[in-house]
Amino acid sequence: MQIGELAARSGVPERLLRYYEERGLLAPDRTTAGRRRYQESDVARVDTIRALLAAGLNTANIAVMLPCVGYDAGRLLPQCPEMVTRLARQRRRLDESIAGLEHSRRLVDELLAEAGRVGP
Repeated sequence: MQIGELAARSGVPERLLRYYEERGLLAPDRTTAGRRRYQESDVARVDTIRALLAAGLNTANIAVMLPCVGYDAGRLLPQCPEMVTRLARQRRRLDESIAGLEHSRRLVDELLAEAGRVGP
């Protein structure tokens, strides 16, 4: 299938599919005229990429993890033990981000409380 069909079937714009290719996440065949030719399996691969991005992983990590994860009916399915290490690292990063956001929210709440005491 050509890029337009993959875009329609996956719901991902052509521009983003080209970006995935640049990052090594997709590797379409090329016709003699240089046009991209995707396989049926690339639809599921794009779904997997989107799910991993939604989980907060960057494209560099996804490129490494992609061979170790499947995607079926909306669920990511780990297929390699080494993937656990990367997922654990991502979980720690998420925990740190959440802690930072909670701290920021507390500071904003304190400022709002002070502003309420001062009055307009």
